[in-house]
Amino acid sequence: MRELSQIDIENLAIIREGVTSIIEDSAKKYDRVGLKVLDIAPQVWNGAKEFFKQSLIETLDIDENSSATYIADITNNNSSIIESNKYDVVIFTEVLEHTLNPFASINEIHRILKPGGVLIMTTPFNFRIHNPLPDCWRISEHGLRVLLKDFKDIVITENGTERFLFPVQYKTIAIK
Repeated sequence: MRELSQIDIENLAIIREGVTSIIEDSAKKYDRVGLKVLDIAPQVWNGAKEFFKQSLIETLDIDENSSATYIADITNNNSSIIESNKYDVVIFTEVLEHTLNPFASINEIHRILKPGGVLIMTTPFNFRIHNPLPDCWRISEHGLRVLLKDFKDIVITENGTERFLFPVQYKTIAIK
């Protein structure tokens, strides 16, 4: 088995910090009684439950062995199990690169978010191929804006930027 390089170790730390900080900051802003949050594929890492203490948190994962609220593929229309306009917040951190169809993923998230709902998303850019496989995509800020074209407010920030135009990660907040 090959060992991780120093850059992989450093970039993974940047990515994990980025995920933690965007969820923690979002919880400070949005967490409240009655808020409905969907955390997509949070089983391996800390997700919304660590920071959203007042909100109702449900989970979605493609892994049938996970204990997620919903076992589903976010690239599909899941209207048979999740109604449209249900969630105030969707947390989608370090998952987009593992989907086979990022456009369908974003369309499904848009469908299940309430009007005015918030997508909290992180995506790696300067990071190695990683598990769980498949790991299909690295999408630039420009590509993220195309994917999020149906959202009205989009704020994308670079994380881990030592090389010009080559961040380790993008942190995104988008409002439906």
